[in-house]
Parts: sequence; C-alpha cells; structure tokens
Amino acid sequence: MDSVEKTRRKLNGDSNNMSENFDEICVDWRGRPCKNHKHGGMASAVFVLGLEAFEMMAIAAVGNNLITYVFNEMHFPLSKSANIVTNFIGTVFLLSLFGGFLSDSYLGSFWTMLIFGFVELSGFILLSVQAHLPELRPPECNMVTESKYCEEAKGYKSLIFYVALYLVAVGSGCLKPNIISHGADQFKEEPKKLSTYFNVAYFAFCIGELVALTVVVWVQTHSGMDVGFGVSAAAMAVGLISFISGTCVYRNKPPRGSIFTPIAQVFVAAITKRKQVCPSDIGMLHGSQDTSQNHILATSPDVRSLLHTEKFRFLDKACIKMQDGTRESPWRLCTVAQVEQVKIIISVIPIFACTIIFNTILAQLQTFSVQQASAMNTRMTNSFHIPPASLQSIPYILLIFVVPLYETLFVPIARKLTKRDSGISPLQRVGIGLFVATFSMVAAALVERKRRISATHFNEILSIFWIAPQFLIFGLSEMFTAVGLIEFFYKQSLEGMQLQSFLTAMTYCSYSFGFYVSSILVSIVNEITSSSSQSGWLSDNDLNKDKLDLFYWLLATLSLINFFNYLFWSRWYSYNPSLSLTTTTCTRTPHESHGEDLENQKLQALQSSYS
Repeated sequence: MDSVEKTRRKLNGDSNNMSENFDEICVDWRGRPCKNHKHGGMASAVFVLGLEAFEMMAIAAVGNNLITYVFNEMHFPLSKSANIVTNFIGTVFLLSLFGGFLSDSYLGSFWTMLIFGFVELSGFILLSVQAHLPELRPPECNMVTESKYCEEAKGYKSLIFYVALYLVAVGSGCLKPNIISHGADQFKEEPKKLSTYFNVAYFAFCIGELVALTVVVWVQTHSGMDVGFGVSAAAMAVGLISFISGTCVYRNKPPRGSIFTPIAQVFVAAITKRKQVCPSDIGMLHGSQDTSQNHILATSPDVRSLLHTEKFRFLDKACIKMQDGTRESPWRLCTVAQVEQVKIIISVIPIFACTIIFNTILAQLQTFSVQQASAMNTRMTNSFHIPPASLQSIPYILLIFVVPLYETLFVPIARKLTKRDSGISPLQRVGIGLFVATFSMVAAALVERKRRISATHFNEILSIFWIAPQFLIFGLSEMFTAVGLIEFFYKQSLEGMQLQSFLTAMTYCSYSFGFYVSSILVSIVNEITSSSSQSGWLSDNDLNKDKLDLFYWLLATLSLINFFNYLFWSRWYSYNPSLSLTTTTCTRTPHESHGEDLENQKLQALQSSYS
C-alpha cells in the first residue's frame, strides 16, 4: 500500500516526468508503475478467465442442482426448496454490489478477488462435509412417496447448511463483478479489443457451465452430493491457482476512497440550492470548462470532459456558484462533470430494471424446469440416465459453437453495416435477447401441458429431451442480453467515472432481483390461485397436480410486456454527447473517441497547472 501511495504522490510532483506519471495510475501487485510491454493485454486476462471458468464450474454445479439436494436430502417442501435456491442465487448476485463497492473504494479488484475467493472455497468445503456426514443431515427418506413422514432439517443441521450456503454466496457475489472488470482493465491500452474480451469471457463462462452441468452433475448423481460438492471445491481451488499465477502481470487500478461520496455531494448540493435558478448560459456553471490537474485526479485516470446535458436539470443546481465569490465546500458546489456522472447513473437504472423479468425466467430454468425434467423419462440408453440438472448444459453446448461464430462472422458483417466496432450496440444486443427470451417460456408452457396430460390421462412419460427447446431458446437469448448488458454498464463506467466494478455489479444485481421476484411471484401465485377446495398452481410436491404450465404462460406474458417497456427506455436513453458524437464510427468506439488523445489532454492539463 505504501508503494501505491508513492505512485499517487508522484502524480502530483515532478513535472518533468508527466507522461510517465499518468502511466503509473495503473500499478502492479506491489504498487509499482505498470509497464505496457509487461503488464496487461490478453496474456494477463487469460489468468482471470481461468478463474472465471473454474469458479463458474463450481458455483453452477451447486446452484443448478441445489434444489435436488435441498428437496431430497434436507427434506424441505418443493415450493420452499425452490425459494431457498432462488434466494441463494439472488443473494449471490445482490452481494456483487458490495463486492464492487469494496473493490472500487478500498481494496482494489485484485485483493477483493483473492480474499473472497477463499471465502467461497470454505463454503464449498463445508457443504461437502455436511453432505458426507449422516449426523449433519436428517434421516434418509423418500420425499416423493413418503413426504408426510420425512423429517425436515432443523436446528444445528439447518444452521450448518445455511452457513455453508451463504459463505459460498458471499464469496461468489463479491468475486463476480471484479472478475469482469479486472479482466477488462487489462485492455486499457487496447480498447478496440474490449468487445472481443467480453465475448471470450462469455465463452469461458459457457465452458464452466457446460462442465458443471455434465461432468460435475453426473458425479453428484452417481457418486453422491458430498463428492459433487468436493469437486466444486477442487474446481474453485484450481481457479484461485490460475488467478494467483497471473499476479505479476496484472494491471491494477488503485482504490480511490468511497465511490459514493462524490455522488452524495451532488444530491446534497442540489437540494441545498434547490431555490436557485439555473443560468441560461451553461458556461456559468462551475467546472464547465474545467481542465485543471485537480479535476483530472479527482475523478478517474480515464476521465474525459463530460459535456452538459439537459436531462435532470435539477441536479445542475449543484454547479451554481455563489455570486459573492465565496469559497464553497465540495458538499455545496460540484463540477459539471461530477453532476453528469450522477446523471449517467440515474439514466441506466431503467435499462437495469428491464432485465429483471429476464432473470426471473432464468430462475425457473434452474428450479421448476429441473423438477419438470425429473418427472420425465431420463433414460438415454438401457444403462445410462441423464441427470435432470444436466439438461441445462444443452444451451451451453450450442453456445460454445455460436459465440465464436458470433465474433468471427456476425460481428464483421454487422460492422460493415453499422460502422461500429462491436457490430451492434450493447443496447440493441440486450433488446434482441429480451425478445427471444419470451419464446423460452412459451415453449416451456406448451411442453409442460403435454407432459402433464400424457402422465395423467395416458399414463405415458415423455422423454426428457422434450424440454430441451426452452433451454436452447433461453441460452441464445442470454448470449445477447448478458454480454450486451455487461458491455453496456462497463462502457458507461468509462465515461469519466471510477465505478467499473460497481457498475458491472449492476448486471449481477439484475440477476439478484430476478430471482427474488421469482420467489415473490411463486408465493403470490399460490396465494391467489389457492382456495378451500383446491390448492394453488404450485402448492403441491407433485407436478402432475400443479399447474406449472399456467405459471409459464404468466411469465411469457410478463416477458413480452417487459420487452415493449425496454423499447421505450432504450429509445429514451442517450449517451453523453461528448462520446455519442462518434458512436457510429467504425474505427472509434465511444471509449476511444474521447480517449484517442487522452494522454495528450492529460499532459496539457498538467502542464497548465504548473504554468
């Protein structure tokens, strides 16, 4: 940490080495200035991608088959089991905000990932121990045929389970946003490769998911959940080894104190001056032409002059100077750039909200669809049965071929048509995914109705492959939405802010809200559809008595409504004009357009401060 502080001090000294000073904003693991030929690039990012693949392998194997363990081993009722899973996954993604905050404000992405990686590993080990020792679980019992007589996990058995589960949640949640942002930080000198990195990162994600849903889930099914959880622990350990192996070649961005203080200052200053009238000449606003050294260092090493926009004019009052010329504190007077950063954060909230229903659909594929598969014929050959949770591997088998094709075929063609380096904009990519996701629930509803009628009226059990389409369709939609959303949030954080990890965490926070909404929706549907004479759509432990298909139709309707809502907000959203002027230029992305001569701008500003 002393080396980091020395680096910061050098930024404020020695005007004869100004060009080197700005390179020193990124440091190595010991706090020394980075060297372009040694640090960063894909050679560094590959170690981060190794952690992403193995961590995803570990957490996906637990999360996607957790309902089987909770229902069959811990003996919780089906609806409660589904809520335990969705609450767990929701907590993982919600805690990503905390991980992003810690990284940007205090620890930096490297140390945040290292610390919480070991927290997650300890959770996997504790889960494996509990699954292995019979005295830490309820007595064995068949929940399908003898559910009334099965003892539910309580007391210390339940406590150990929840402690282990939420150690995994805390570790994974704080790790996820930093994996993405730390990997992207390796391309500060190669911004054109940023979109490619996000596609490669998603490819690593798919590989991890595929191995988890085939090999690890098969181990869980045939060798026991204790061995399966042990494999997850081993995978996490390998991921940490991969991450630590790249320590010497990472580009690290030092934390710069609380990321919320500048945001809070804008709101406090605007409220304090709420009775002031905004001047018609924006040049009169404080910092509208600010290029001083202090302004550069107070925001971010990637700072650029954010131009004034007309949205949320109330916040502009934070930039009004007192006419008597008295010196004001940062809590009463803010710069235009500082206010525009807050406007960007507010503007992305509707985009974020529109992806919640999308992730509510994902929650069903990891809970009810797994149980749906359990009620189908899983036999592939006379001696081989497909584990129900492994069906979720189908979209990832597809995607390990589709993602490279997207990058090598679709992007070059789209680039020629749109003149964008990424082919299509992140918002367009998200919109395509949201539209396609609707048809996943349509397919799920049609297949579930056919399955239930076949089982109850004709005593036939459908093949498990009947529900493959709903996974395939959603996998395709996720390739567009998930990657597009991460790229969108990360690029907003490059617009003069130091919130890379925190804004990237908003992507995962969307997952969190989606899973929480799923839990709430299940409870509401059961409450509304149940009566004294009949149970609710999802009240029984037997899918043949439930109305899961009607629940899927409800989600399909909500998804379609959400898509049209997204169209409105995506058209309403506008990039800050300082960058949007060049968003249609093939050779200059929003990040590059203002950053092409960034070092020269910084040096000029620094020189002016010494003159």
